[in-house]
Amino acid sequence: MDLNGKRIGFGLTGSHCTYDAVFPEIENLVKIGVDVIPVVSSTVKNTVTRFGDGEDWIKRIEEVTGHKVIDTIVKAEPLGPKLPLDCMVIAPLTGNSMSKLANAMTDSPVLMAAKATLRNHRPVVLGISTNDALGLNGTNLMRLMATKDIYFIPFGQDAPESKPKSMVARMTSLQQTIEASLDRKQIQPVVIERYLD
Repeated sequence: MDLNGKRIGFGLTGSHCTYDAVFPEIENLVKIGVDVIPVVSSTVKNTVTRFGDGEDWIKRIEEVTGHKVIDTIVKAEPLGPKLPLDCMVIAPLTGNSMSKLANAMTDSPVLMAAKATLRNHRPVVLGISTNDALGLNGTNLMRLMATKDIYFIPFGQDAPESKPKSMVARMTSLQQTIEASLDRKQIQPVVIERYLD
């Protein structure tokens, strides 16, 4: 599947430690001709962590994509009927946002963009990064895996000894996952030995 010319939404949620793995993938999409539409949660925009300042991450994604971020639910809603996407990516997807998406809650621009895309029967690609995928969030993960039009970047335990419930996507498989999702296929294996990366 050639992604050149595709219009792809890219949602970032608050797994700040994962941004360094995600941004090279965004840059790669832009290089191959994808029109990347950035969407961010308020956590991304307003939080300062040891991994960086929210304002700096916003500036960087706007520079890379050439678009202002969509940072409100009102701005994200038209991605359904008026300005449809070919695909919506959420990477990283935190456990908090994963649980809300699995339970049909739409309280952030990123979740609204995903809901708008699903409404059009277009694929939504998820790149999880959560410390409780094998804990309380396990039921939400499985619910989303069984949901039509949702596809996953392959994921696995990133630190099974020190964080046995944590799972993170292999972000380098993002492009391949998008390509497969546009053909309505989930790349396999979807559960991988991530800690060996």
